[in-house]
Amino acid sequence: RLGLLYVNVTLLHTERRSSFMKWLCNFLKGTKPVESNHRRRPRVTAGEESSLWQQEPVRPKREDPPRHDNEELDRQIALSLAEEAKRPKERNHNKGENDEDLAKAMQDSLNMNPYMPHNPYAPSQALPRGQRVCGGCKHEVGHGHYLSCMGMYWHPQCFRCSSCTHPIRETEFTLLGAEPYHKLCYKELHHPKCDVCLQFIATNRTGLIEYRAHPFWGQKYCPSHELDRTPRCCSCEKMEPRNTKYMSLGDGRSLCMECLDSAVMDTGECQPLYHSIRDYYEGMNMKLDQQIPMLLVERQALNEAMEGECKGPHHMPETRGLCLSEEQTVSSILRRPRIGGHRLLDMRTQPQKLTRRCEVTAILVLYGLPRLLTGSILAHELMHGWLRLKGYRNLSPEVEEGICQVMSYLWLESEILPASTRHAQPSTSYASSSSSSSYRPPSSKKGGISHTEKKLGEFFMHQIANDTSTAYGDGFRTAYKAVNKYGLRQTLNHIRLTGGFPV
Repeated sequence: RLGLLYVNVTLLHTERRSSFMKWLCNFLKGTKPVESNHRRRPRVTAGEESSLWQQEPVRPKREDPPRHDNEELDRQIALSLAEEAKRPKERNHNKGENDEDLAKAMQDSLNMNPYMPHNPYAPSQALPRGQRVCGGCKHEVGHGHYLSCMGMYWHPQCFRCSSCTHPIRETEFTLLGAEPYHKLCYKELHHPKCDVCLQFIATNRTGLIEYRAHPFWGQKYCPSHELDRTPRCCSCEKMEPRNTKYMSLGDGRSLCMECLDSAVMDTGECQPLYHSIRDYYEGMNMKLDQQIPMLLVERQALNEAMEGECKGPHHMPETRGLCLSEEQTVSSILRRPRIGGHRLLDMRTQPQKLTRRCEVTAILVLYGLPRLLTGSILAHELMHGWLRLKGYRNLSPEVEEGICQVMSYLWLESEILPASTRHAQPSTSYASSSSSSSYRPPSSKKGGISHTEKKLGEFFMHQIANDTSTAYGDGFRTAYKAVNKYGLRQTLNHIRLTGGFPV
């Protein structure tokens, strides 16, 4: 019986000790992790990563264990100490195992953070607080709010817009590569604006930004402005911005302020330019023996004259000049009109009867165009006159218009390119059969031309070189290639003999 009693007491002691250790381990491990339901998840647009504002967790105060748990703990400790004092051998036998369990439970309790919320937006490898370094100031991210974005941590005041440098505090922002922006700052920098209405260009039905752009000036505008009757300069083709007013010429045409600055408005004003272009021809050994009258006319008069002209039916969609071969009465502009309220006032015209004394009756040019454009038209029409006076007959539109466009292009080139550059070009002189020498008269404008006028001249040359029509575009490119290869004299001789360009 004594042996049986000893065994029962031993088992009871073991059970009490085991239950005490389990309770102590559970107590040290604490409660299960709790997830927070109040997290702010900002959206990131046009970037690679999302982000989340986080706050350093604050541990709640652990509540005291219930009173009956304290009594149970005291009783268990007292009973354990009494039993261990009676049986030292058994205590030494189980000491290593119990201490190991206790140490393991304490280590698990230290390693576990039940208050850290689950963060799907944070970097894949979370770092302890002491190892978090701000991507802006490079200092440690301590207690309080912080941002996890682009694989780094940030203080709120260090996460700044790459444009305005102010902190980004909105719930949405834009990433361009590794540079963050406020959404509005990004839009101001990278979203194209219309140069006409000065507003952001809207997206189309598919969500893409759609706009038109001028091939030379690069002016961007909404497609709707092609249909809403927005004025366009009849010279440089720029559309009228909303903060600028173009000059109305009264015949459906408008002129921008840059083109108006050098516009030729009446016949008397155009005479010096006309004579300088005749001198240009003479310098190329292509003197015109006849004195061909030149008149500056309105749009309606030019259209009427074109209808009455039976020869030379090759005209551009918007006719600006005409080489007449028939006798007609034409109304020319006698005096330069006044400018008032973005309109031309007091336009005075005079009817003039043109009598045919040779193959060419007169040259008509549309008024109100810039000096360089007016000059290029005169150079073109004078070449028509020269061909007729020299007996070039029955030329195809591609050949006649092509060689006339070459003369217009070469005159523009002589006006805007430096003399050293012009002399370096292949010869175009009619008198020269070699490409080793050339003659280019100086610019017809005294004192040179302004930067704005030079850009206009480059645009007019660009128009000639990139014309898409068969007669004016393809004809020019073929003629210009032949002139550069064989010279102007041999090209014209070949045209006289064959009616085409040399290959």
